[in-house]
This record gives sequence, structure tokens and C-alpha cells, in this order.
Amino acid sequence: MNPQEQKPKVAISVGDINGIGYEVIVKALADKNILDFFTPVIFGSTKHLNFFRNQLKDETIQFFGINSADKAVEKKINVVNLWKEPAQMEFGNATETSGQMAFESLEAAAASVKNGDCDVLVTAPINKKNIQSKAFNFPGHTEYLGEVWGGKPLMFLVTESLKVSLVTQHIPLKDVAQKISKEAIVEKVNALNDSLKMDFGVRKPKIAVLGLNPHSGDNGLLGQEEQEIIIPAIQSLYEKGMLVFGPYAADSFFTPSNIGSFDAVLGMYHDQALIPFKTLCFEEGVNYTASLPYVRTSPDHGVAYDIAGKGIADETSFREAIYMAVNVFQKRAEYKELTSNVLKTRELKPERER
Repeated sequence: MNPQEQKPKVAISVGDINGIGYEVIVKALADKNILDFFTPVIFGSTKHLNFFRNQLKDETIQFFGINSADKAVEKKINVVNLWKEPAQMEFGNATETSGQMAFESLEAAAASVKNGDCDVLVTAPINKKNIQSKAFNFPGHTEYLGEVWGGKPLMFLVTESLKVSLVTQHIPLKDVAQKISKEAIVEKVNALNDSLKMDFGVRKPKIAVLGLNPHSGDNGLLGQEEQEIIIPAIQSLYEKGMLVFGPYAADSFFTPSNIGSFDAVLGMYHDQALIPFKTLCFEEGVNYTASLPYVRTSPDHGVAYDIAGKGIADETSFREAIYMAVNVFQKRAEYKELTSNVLKTRELKPERER
């Protein structure tokens, strides 16, 4: 089958049941035309889902219960019911039960992708604190999937016009400087470069690297990391033929002209890149985990306890996360096909003696 004709199975984990996960899932899938592009498989509870369907007052939304993901049916909103009697939702509260259910949904959904029953994973938001347990001892989805799927995951926040990634991810700000190294920057840029080619179809990626300190260190006046670490890393990558530039001062970088000049931006730490990204692209932004053997996306927002259960959550980012997962899945298939059909050298057989 042509990669563009594939209809992937999208595994969906429901996140924290006391947040807005279920609501944005139901709203995103309410448009029947969306099922022309993929087959959803939700790992959660039809009882929970029905609450939000009723809230929308849309009886045309129907959930199709299945025992396992391999039984999913096209044109249906498939639901693998993980709990016969699911816990009552307590909107706005971070409970131990909601954390446990978030993990169980994530675990089952991730396993369905790894074993081939589903093709991609889209995750609704979790509360990073109440999900913690002996089974889940990770800062977030990204690190967990790196463990269970294998690989070195790269957090990649993306829209069509702006894509940002990070050298350091979920660590305290006081630890950032000591985690910045030439090797870490080179590794992240290489991963970014590969993802842009394989997952987004960019033939020759152009990547901007931000500095760590104010004004990129002001030639060493405000810090030595740019001179000693970041610039040597950029130079080594550029010498290998990669289009990598910087370091740019973060406070003045995110202008329309700069954004339009690069395919991706690498920041040094979480808030440096994610504050401008979420300010500029909040409704349409998608969190994509690159450099893993399987595709995973999520919306770029959290559990939003303050509006949970009120019926006012915006589903745009979750819908974009689904479309992004499907698009990346197809791009990877195209890339694999293109790179596997290159001309191969043949060993010449000696001519027969006459």
C-alpha cells in the first residue's frame, strides 16, 4: 500500500481523568470526517467518555467497545475498556487513583504500539506528580517512552511554522549549566537534523542554536558557556556540512523573520524555548517525541484542573496532535521507501575464459 493511502491505528491514552484529557479527546473525535484519516483506539472507559458526549449533547458520537486493540474497526471510535467499574471523576483534584489510571492507560496504549496492534501513540496530559509510583518513576511521558520503547527521546515542540527542541528537559534550573556540554549539543542537533529529514521531509535542515546566558554571554562578560561549549559545538557540526547557526540571544530571537529563516530551534533549557513557543503557538502546538522507533505526540498543554469538567476546554491542540502523528507516520514510511531503494553495487563476476 502507498504510504499516503495508509489509515493508521492511533492509540490514545486518556491521561489524568480529573483533568481535560477525556474532554479534548471526545471533542476532537466529534467530527465524523476525521475518521477518514485514521482509526482511533482509546485506552480508557466508555462510561467516562459517555459523560462528555452527554455534556456535548451529541448523540451521534458512538463508542465501540473492544477487548483488545487488534479488534479495532475502521470508521469507529474504538475503546479498550481497561476498567469494568472506573473510578468516579473528581474534576480538578490530583488523586492517587487518577494517577494510577493515567499510568494504566499509558502503559496499555504504549504496549499496543510496540506490539504492532496500533501504529502511533497520542497521549492526553498527565499530572507528573500523582502518576509517580514504583512502575512509573520518570519526569514525564518522554522519559518513560524512552525506557519502554528504547532509544534516546528528543522533546520536539512543533507547528508548521515553528519547531523547537531542548538540550536539557525536565530538570531544575539550577542544574542546567552543568548539564550543557559540547557532546550534548552535538547529539541533540544530530537528532533534530535526522528527525527533520525523516519525519518532516526537510531535505537540508537549517537549525538555530540559542545561547545559555543573557545576550549569549556578551563575548564572555556574562558567562563562558557560549565561548567554551556552545560555539565549538556549532563549529564542529558546521564543518561536517550541517546548516547550524548561532548562538543567538534568546530574548530577541523569536521574531517572524528569524522563525521563518530556520526549520528548527534548539534551546538550552525548558522555559527558554517553551515560553515563546507556547505564547506564539498555544492552540496549534504539538509535543512530538522524536528519535524513538515509534511515533508519539501530545497536545502542548497540561491537565488544566482549573477548567476540568466545565466543557470549555479547547481541543485544537489535541486534534493537531492526532494529525501530526498520522503525518509523521506517513513521512517515515515514505522516507523508508525512498532510502531502501537506492542503487546497490553488485559484485562483478569474472569473465569466462575463452
